[in-house]
Amino acid sequence: MRPIGFLLCFALTLGGPASAQSPPSKSAHDRLIGAWRLVSLGETGADGKFTEVPGLKGMLVYTRDGHVSVQIMYPEAQSKLTNDYVLNGYEASFGRYDVDESAHTLTHHVEASITHSLVGKDLTRAYQLSGTRLVIRSTRADEHWSVTWEHD
Repeated sequence: MRPIGFLLCFALTLGGPASAQSPPSKSAHDRLIGAWRLVSLGETGADGKFTEVPGLKGMLVYTRDGHVSVQIMYPEAQSKLTNDYVLNGYEASFGRYDVDESAHTLTHHVEASITHSLVGKDLTRAYQLSGTRLVIRSTRADEHWSVTWEHD
């Protein structure tokens, strides 16, 4: 091996300038992309205690081109549950989304929903990404729920 070749190989092995750079971190938008499995959903009461709704199944999907879809099925015992988001124990909506990384919020622009009152609304949510987990909370003062999702 020629001396110059040896020095070049030696420098690269030791971690010269090319390997000293760390890979660029992914944006929150990029980290959201894909299918998320529901881990927990619940509310924080006035006493500060988190009460989880047991037996839920759900999926949340964000696409690279800005589409979102969410579905949550409540357990049989809550199959009659109906509120702003849920109809007969089922929650489903889809539309587009935007991410505001500086404010740590995302906004779902609801195009269709099992509960018609959500159609056309912009639902802004606080989010926190940590490892394979995504926690979403309402930004409304009258809503105290949070939902945790996980990426595989």
